Amino acid sequence: MDTGKIMMAELNGSHVIKFVGDVRLTMCTTIEACLKTMFDKSEFNSVVVDLSETEGIDSTSLGLLAKISREAQSRTHQVPVMVSNNEDITRIVQSMGFEHLVYEITSGLNNDVQIDLEEVAMKPLDEQEAHAKVLEAHKLLMDLNQKNYDTFKDLVQTIESGH
Repeated sequence: MDTGKIMMAELNGSHVIKFVGDVRLTMCTTIEACLKTMFDKSEFNSVVVDLSETEGIDSTSLGLLAKISREAQSRTHQVPVMVSNNEDITRIVQSMGFEHLVYEITSGLNNDVQIDLEEVAMKPLDEQEAHAKVLEAHKLLMDLNQKNYDTFKDLVQTIESGH
């Protein structure tokens, strides 16, 4: 699997975040920086999350995707779009309960507008920050449905107890 990277672009308040390769916990600070960049702008109309070149994704990154959706929906009152044409990745996001409530999942966009994606510089991650991000991400996933709650409750309890 390729080491992951994150690409991002914005055009007139419409944002695209693309995850490429293997997207893991080590990238959570970078994903958070994308959120901040996107949501600190006065003009925010939409976000598309493109997973078409994602080879692997962990639960922390999935939790941050849920955070992106939650924030986008609070601003636009619309479910954002997720592009995934990899059956394994699509199955993972569907198993988390993302379909329809968190993202409208499609295998591709019919889009005439070309947008130039730029690679986001990787942000360093320290242990304390990683601890906080893993906890936040898994709590977000737990809030989506009972299955996720049951899956992640022991992990969250372990993290909260400091073990």
